[in-house]
Amino acid sequence: MMRKPHRKSKKEVVDDGEPELFEKVVHINRCAKVVKGGRRFSFAALVVVGDQAGNVGFGYGKAQMVPDAIRKGTDQAKKAMQKVSISGDTPPHPVLGTHDGGKVMLRPARQGTGIIAGGGVRAVLEAAGVKNVLSKSLGSNNHLSVVSATMDGLLQLRTAREISEIRGETVSGPAFTNEVSQPPVTVEIPSE
Repeated sequence: MMRKPHRKSKKEVVDDGEPELFEKVVHINRCAKVVKGGRRFSFAALVVVGDQAGNVGFGYGKAQMVPDAIRKGTDQAKKAMQKVSISGDTPPHPVLGTHDGGKVMLRPARQGTGIIAGGGVRAVLEAAGVKNVLSKSLGSNNHLSVVSATMDGLLQLRTAREISEIRGETVSGPAFTNEVSQPPVTVEIPSE
C-alpha cells in the first residue's frame, strides 16, 4: 500500500489594516425563561476590548447561544472604544471611578508592581495597556457595574502634560509616572 505525501494546508493571512486588539470575556450570564415546554435559556456576555496602547471599550451582548452573545459584545465594545490618559504604563494620579453601585479606586504604582486587581478591573486595565497599578473595588460586585466604574475612573485621568497645557504652567507628577525615561548615567574612568 502506497502512502500519499502529506500536504501542508496553506492558510491565507488577510491583512485588513486593523491593529491586533486584546479581547477578554469578563462574564457570561445565563438567563432562564420558563415556558410551557420547559426552560428557554439565553446568554449575556460582558466583553472588554482594547489595543493595549490607551484605547479601551466594553460591550454587553445578548443572544440565544454563547458564541453569538460574545460576538455581539465584541462588536459593541469595538464601537465604544475610548482614549484614556496613561503615564507610561501606570495611571498619572489616584482616582475613584463610580457607576451605579460600583466603585473602583485606582492608584499609580512603581515599575515592577504589576496589575494588583481582579476580575473586570484587571480586564479593563490590561486592555488599556496599564502594567503597574494598585486597585480596590469598594462597592457592588456586579460585573457590569465594576467594569463601568473602572472605565469612569480611567476617563477621569489627566497626565501632567495635559494639565500643564490647560493651566498654562508647568506641572509635574510623581517621578515614577514620568513618560520620559531618565538619561543613562556615564561613568568616566580616570586614565593612569
